[in-house]
Amino acid sequence: MALGLSGGVDSAAAAILLKDAGYEVIGITMSIYDPSLEIGEAVGKGCFGPNEVQSLEAARKVADALAIPHHIIDLKKGFQKEVLAYYTSSYQKGQTPNPCVMCNAHIKFGLLPQKAREEGLDFDLFATGHYVQKKQDPTTGLWQIYKGLDASKDQSYFLCFLNQLQLASTLFPLGALDKREAREIVADKGLDWLLVKKESQDFIQSGDHAALFDDGSHQPGDMVDSEGRILGQHRGLIHYTIGQRKGLGISGQPEPMFVIRIDAQENKVVVGTGKELFGYELTALNPHWISGIRQQTPQRALVRIRQQHIAAPASLTAMDDGNIRVKFDKPQLAITPGQIVAFYEGERLLGGGVIEGRRSAAGDREARCASSC
Repeated sequence: MALGLSGGVDSAAAAILLKDAGYEVIGITMSIYDPSLEIGEAVGKGCFGPNEVQSLEAARKVADALAIPHHIIDLKKGFQKEVLAYYTSSYQKGQTPNPCVMCNAHIKFGLLPQKAREEGLDFDLFATGHYVQKKQDPTTGLWQIYKGLDASKDQSYFLCFLNQLQLASTLFPLGALDKREAREIVADKGLDWLLVKKESQDFIQSGDHAALFDDGSHQPGDMVDSEGRILGQHRGLIHYTIGQRKGLGISGQPEPMFVIRIDAQENKVVVGTGKELFGYELTALNPHWISGIRQQTPQRALVRIRQQHIAAPASLTAMDDGNIRVKFDKPQLAITPGQIVAFYEGERLLGGGVIEGRRSAAGDREARCASSC
């Protein structure tokens, strides 16, 4: 059994549970940070940055304490190709990417176990410390992902691009636990020092991702309102996302202003009022289904447009080009192009796609909520 060992509480708890269940556990930790990137010192806890060396050391200490073998797997090239390139190209197109979803699909559940086997490690199963549940449909035999029992820690959204081959050999030991129980498991094994570690809150440890971009790829431009009036200048499109209010550098407006659209073609950031952030409809590009079988539409589903979004009821309709039109029963705040939309049937994760844009019920490209919202 190979376990993705991050050096945090969750993967340590997973290792303990697997050992107690009789598995021979091998800890594997991915190394993804390229020191040639001049990312500043960490101001928070993130998964990508110069503090990776501390995470690698923490994973080694956990493995030593639990008496399990530990291997560091170098995935820098794969991470650059599958995650960083996607991340930077998305921002340059005026979109807000979700690197965690892509990292899970291509790196953690893809290249990590693959490269570990190529380096001679022998294992049949792979496990992680994600708070999700895996079940098998008794009729079809297909593997399914369900939300973790701890709703506050559920991570199913981040796994919406996994496939049947990946799920067939994967275990999620923490799916039926809550965070408190995981912390108790770790403390009982004398790993109390893990309990004071901060959890990852962002992708880039420093909070500033400018080092990932060429200087010429993020030029200043106009910041305008929804009527095209110039209100100020932006610092480069890579510094903005839909719904952003802080750091806009504009004042004297009668209402608080938010980013409502990013126009990469014109190099403009469009701002508007809170009402202008609401949308009824979006298009999900390149939909992926956990089952591997294209879903019949139209169908009803619960839909999340980001990790912290409460899943909202919506109708899904397949379009002629294979993409999915999602129409919400009620308007949703800050539908963000480039972000990931995940589809659920109750607690079961159906799959997901990439958000292309948002529309009002009337079909306007930029959705505005009616005054009744």
